Amino acid sequence: MKHTNKKILSKGIKYLAGALPLVMIGPSILFSAFNNQDKALYIPILLVGILASAAAIFLMFKGILTIVKALFD
Repeated sequence: MKHTNKKILSKGIKYLAGALPLVMIGPSILFSAFNNQDKALYIPILLVGILASAAAIFLMFKGILTIVKALFD
C-alpha cells in the first residue's frame, strides 16, 4: 500500500500559497492600469499586472500537479 509523500505534498501546498497573493494582486493591478490609460505609466503597470496574473496561473497549475503527484504517484 502506497502512502502520500508528505515532502512533495508540502512543496505543492507552498506553490499554492505563493499563488494566493498573486491571484489577488494581479487583477487589482490590471484594474488600476485600465482605469488610468491616459497616464504615462500605463504600459509598465499593465505589464506588471499581466506578469503577476500569469505567475499566479503558473504557480496554481504547478501546485496542483505537484499535489496530485504526491497523492497518486
